[in-house]
Amino acid sequence: MSEVADRLTSWGVPFEEIQHEQVYTSVEEARALGISVDEVAKTIVLNTGSGHALAVIPASRRLDMRAVERAIGDRHVRMATEEELERDFPAYELGAMPPLGSLLGAPTYVDPEVMRHETLVFAAGTQTRSVKVRTEDLFAKQPATVAPITKLPPADEDPSE
Repeated sequence: MSEVADRLTSWGVPFEEIQHEQVYTSVEEARALGISVDEVAKTIVLNTGSGHALAVIPASRRLDMRAVERAIGDRHVRMATEEELERDFPAYELGAMPPLGSLLGAPTYVDPEVMRHETLVFAAGTQTRSVKVRTEDLFAKQPATVAPITKLPPADEDPSE
Protein backbone atom coordinates (compact mmCIF):
# COMPACT_ATOMS: atom_id res chain seq x y z
CA MET A 1 0.00 0.00 0.00
CA SER A 2 1.18 3.53 -0.74
CA GLU A 3 2.11 6.16 1.83
CA VAL A 4 -1.03 8.06 0.79
CA ALA A 5 -3.24 5.02 1.32
CA ASP A 6 -1.56 4.35 4.67
CA ARG A 7 -2.28 7.93 5.82
CA LEU A 8 -5.93 7.83 4.71
CA THR A 9 -6.39 4.45 6.41
CA SER A 10 -4.84 5.77 9.65
CA TRP A 11 -7.33 8.66 9.56
CA GLY A 12 -10.24 6.28 9.01
CA VAL A 13 -11.05 7.98 5.69
CA PRO A 14 -12.73 5.63 3.19
CA PHE A 15 -11.11 5.78 -0.25
CA GLU A 16 -10.79 3.92 -3.50
CA GLU A 17 -7.35 3.37 -4.99
CA ILE A 18 -7.44 3.35 -8.81
CA GLN A 19 -4.76 1.96 -11.13
CA HIS A 20 -4.52 3.54 -14.60
CA GLU A 21 -2.16 4.03 -17.51
CA GLN A 22 0.85 6.27 -16.93
CA VAL A 23 -0.11 9.94 -17.11
CA TYR A 24 1.86 13.13 -16.62
CA THR A 25 -0.88 15.73 -16.02
CA SER A 26 -4.14 15.99 -14.14
CA VAL A 27 -6.02 16.42 -17.43
CA GLU A 28 -4.52 13.16 -18.72
CA GLU A 29 -5.46 11.54 -15.39
CA ALA A 30 -9.11 12.57 -15.89
CA ARG A 31 -9.10 11.18 -19.43
CA ALA A 32 -7.51 7.90 -18.33
CA LEU A 33 -10.18 7.50 -15.65
CA GLY A 34 -13.07 8.62 -17.88
CA ILE A 35 -14.14 11.42 -15.53
CA SER A 36 -14.63 15.17 -15.78
CA VAL A 37 -11.50 17.30 -15.47
CA ASP A 38 -13.29 19.22 -12.69
CA GLU A 39 -13.34 16.08 -10.52
CA VAL A 40 -9.55 15.81 -10.49
CA ALA A 41 -7.60 17.89 -7.99
CA LYS A 42 -4.07 18.84 -8.92
CA THR A 43 -1.52 19.68 -6.30
CA ILE A 44 1.07 22.33 -7.03
CA VAL A 45 4.09 22.68 -4.76
CA LEU A 46 5.02 26.26 -3.99
CA ASN A 47 8.13 27.78 -2.47
CA THR A 48 7.48 30.48 0.12
CA GLY A 49 9.68 32.47 2.48
CA SER A 50 9.00 29.87 5.17
CA GLY A 51 9.35 26.69 3.07
CA HIS A 52 7.04 24.66 0.87
CA ALA A 53 3.26 25.04 0.63
CA LEU A 54 0.70 23.13 -1.42
CA ALA A 55 -1.96 24.63 -3.68
CA VAL A 56 -4.85 22.27 -4.45
CA ILE A 57 -6.94 23.29 -7.44
CA PRO A 58 -9.32 21.69 -9.95
CA ALA A 59 -7.44 20.36 -13.00
CA SER A 60 -9.68 22.54 -15.18
CA ARG A 61 -8.37 25.78 -13.68
CA ARG A 62 -5.10 27.70 -13.54
CA LEU A 63 -3.22 28.94 -10.50
CA ASP A 64 -3.49 32.71 -10.01
CA MET A 65 -0.15 33.68 -8.45
CA ARG A 66 -1.40 37.08 -7.23
CA ALA A 67 -4.26 35.35 -5.42
CA VAL A 68 -1.79 32.82 -3.99
CA GLU A 69 0.42 35.65 -2.70
CA ARG A 70 -2.61 37.18 -0.95
CA ALA A 71 -3.76 33.85 0.51
CA ILE A 72 -0.34 32.94 1.86
CA GLY A 73 0.69 36.48 2.77
CA ASP A 74 3.99 36.23 0.94
CA ARG A 75 4.84 38.33 -2.12
CA HIS A 76 7.73 36.06 -3.10
CA VAL A 77 5.80 32.82 -3.64
CA ARG A 78 6.77 30.81 -6.71
CA MET A 79 6.15 27.35 -8.10
CA ALA A 80 8.79 24.79 -7.17
CA THR A 81 11.01 23.61 -10.01
CA GLU A 82 11.23 19.98 -11.12
CA GLU A 83 14.73 19.84 -9.62
CA GLU A 84 13.45 21.07 -6.26
CA LEU A 85 10.59 18.55 -6.32
CA GLU A 86 12.94 15.66 -7.10
CA ARG A 87 15.31 16.77 -4.33
CA ASP A 88 12.74 17.57 -1.63
CA PHE A 89 10.10 14.91 -2.39
CA PRO A 90 12.02 11.93 -3.82
CA ALA A 91 9.29 9.45 -2.84
CA TYR A 92 6.80 11.11 -5.24
CA GLU A 93 6.87 11.12 -9.02
CA LEU A 94 6.71 14.41 -10.90
CA GLY A 95 3.12 15.48 -11.51
CA ALA A 96 1.79 13.06 -8.91
CA MET A 97 1.98 15.03 -5.66
CA PRO A 98 -0.93 14.22 -3.33
CA PRO A 99 -2.86 17.06 -1.61
CA LEU A 100 -1.76 15.93 1.83
CA GLY A 101 0.26 18.74 3.33
CA SER A 102 0.52 16.98 6.67
CA LEU A 103 2.20 14.03 4.94
CA LEU A 104 4.59 16.36 3.11
CA GLY A 105 5.22 18.83 5.93
CA ALA A 106 3.64 21.74 4.07
CA PRO A 107 0.62 23.99 4.72
CA THR A 108 -2.21 23.36 2.26
CA TYR A 109 -4.26 25.98 0.41
CA VAL A 110 -7.40 24.74 -1.34
CA ASP A 111 -9.38 26.65 -3.93
CA PRO A 112 -13.13 26.83 -3.08
CA GLU A 113 -13.93 25.19 -6.44
CA VAL A 114 -12.37 21.97 -5.10
CA MET A 115 -14.70 22.04 -2.10
CA ARG A 116 -17.81 22.19 -4.32
CA HIS A 117 -17.35 18.57 -5.41
CA GLU A 118 -18.70 15.68 -3.38
CA THR A 119 -15.74 13.50 -4.33
CA LEU A 120 -12.19 14.17 -5.48
CA VAL A 121 -9.71 12.16 -7.44
CA PHE A 122 -6.03 12.95 -7.00
CA ALA A 123 -2.62 11.49 -7.75
CA ALA A 124 -1.41 9.11 -5.07
CA GLY A 125 2.31 9.75 -5.52
CA THR A 126 2.80 7.85 -8.77
CA GLN A 127 1.85 8.48 -12.38
CA THR A 128 -0.15 5.22 -12.46
CA ARG A 129 -2.21 5.38 -9.26
CA SER A 130 -4.96 7.75 -8.13
CA VAL A 131 -7.22 7.95 -5.10
CA LYS A 132 -10.92 8.77 -5.00
CA VAL A 133 -12.24 10.13 -1.72
CA ARG A 134 -15.14 12.19 -0.40
CA THR A 135 -13.95 15.80 -0.30
CA GLU A 136 -15.52 16.39 3.10
CA ASP A 137 -13.79 13.33 4.57
CA LEU A 138 -10.38 14.33 3.24
CA PHE A 139 -10.44 17.90 4.48
CA ALA A 140 -12.02 17.01 7.83
CA LYS A 141 -8.73 15.24 8.63
CA GLN A 142 -6.35 17.32 6.54
CA PRO A 143 -5.78 20.87 7.79
CA ALA A 144 -6.22 23.31 4.91
CA THR A 145 -6.90 26.97 4.27
CA VAL A 146 -9.70 27.48 1.74
CA ALA A 147 -9.00 30.58 -0.36
CA PRO A 148 -9.63 31.61 -3.96
CA ILE A 149 -6.32 30.87 -5.71
CA THR A 150 -7.36 30.09 -9.29
CA LYS A 151 -8.59 31.61 -12.49
CA LEU A 152 -10.25 30.10 -15.53
CA PRO A 153 -7.93 29.39 -18.43
CA PRO A 154 -8.42 31.55 -21.53
CA ALA A 155 -11.31 30.31 -23.68
CA ASP A 156 -8.96 29.44 -26.55
CA GLU A 157 -6.56 27.43 -24.37
CA ASP A 158 -6.56 23.65 -24.63
CA PRO A 159 -6.80 22.29 -21.04
CA SER A 160 -4.54 19.37 -21.98
CA GLU A 161 -1.55 21.70 -22.35
